[in-house]
Amino acid sequence: MSTSGLRLSGNAHLILPYHQELDALHERHLGKNKLGTTKRGIGPAYADRAMRVGIRVQDLLDEKIFRQKLGAALEHTNKVLTRVFNRLPIDADEVADEYLGNCAPRLIPHITDAVGLVHDELDAGGRILMEGAQATFLDLDHGTYPFVTSSNPVAGGACTGAGIGPRDIDRVIGIAKAYVTRVGAGPFPTELFDDVGDHLVDVGHEYGTNTGRRRRPGWLDAVMLRYAVRVNSLSELAIAKLDVLDQLEVIRVCVAYEADGERLDQLPYHQSVLHRVTPVYEDLPGWGIDISGVTERSQLPPEADAYLRFVEQQVGVPIGMVGVGPDRQQVLRFSD
Repeated sequence: MSTSGLRLSGNAHLILPYHQELDALHERHLGKNKLGTTKRGIGPAYADRAMRVGIRVQDLLDEKIFRQKLGAALEHTNKVLTRVFNRLPIDADEVADEYLGNCAPRLIPHITDAVGLVHDELDAGGRILMEGAQATFLDLDHGTYPFVTSSNPVAGGACTGAGIGPRDIDRVIGIAKAYVTRVGAGPFPTELFDDVGDHLVDVGHEYGTNTGRRRRPGWLDAVMLRYAVRVNSLSELAIAKLDVLDQLEVIRVCVAYEADGERLDQLPYHQSVLHRVTPVYEDLPGWGIDISGVTERSQLPPEADAYLRFVEQQVGVPIGMVGVGPDRQQVLRFSD
């Protein structure tokens, strides 16, 4: 596949070898309290960014600046590696030679002013699609901290990440599976440890994209979904993997929590409460037939359509798209 059209923001930060080593070392040091990171160096790279010692893509354009910044960053990092973790120091020249000699020639043709590129398209009346990686509950500020990623994948993150203002966004589509999965540690009220959970993993092929780890499965959680609707200001939902539920006789949806004898319809702000809540379920009948060949909503079994309408009622926004299989063609569009 050609990458000729790829553009890379000069403001993006580079993940360097020492970030990956620190990530693995920190996770190992946490032991049983580990966060379940991908060990790809993302967290340490964001930490350097916050401490203002990060190295950005645009630094590849100036060898002198790159080497200076790398040396400054490693002055602190090597002390951590050697004195805290008893590891060998990172050689700055080796890293610089690798990135300047091998990476820079491949990346430089793609480096651009991403903010200008986006605004030029907006000014020309174009349509821009922005995709947030990760998920609402992995958001650094609004997720299940500390079991989160290092950035803000909520919709508002598009403003800071792409350099656009809130008024430039006119549609926010939240993507959710017809059930819930999670990779790594963290609270998970509707998690399943039974045959149904195994079914969701096996039929849904629920293994981490980067790590290959088995995802933790659970029933759809409308409490969490309502929270996601709020913090993302969702205009609609796209429900994926509805077909994974085809063979289930009963489908459960968590509509509230109970904690200390109290019913909670909204997500508790105190994480200690979230760790001990009991889900309140509504049971809906399954449909028991293969829906992977359905091309229009009217062709869905009544039970499947009722399930979607129930989710809409619970979260307060319409469902605009539904996935009934892994192919791009297997998407039902309810609105445009």
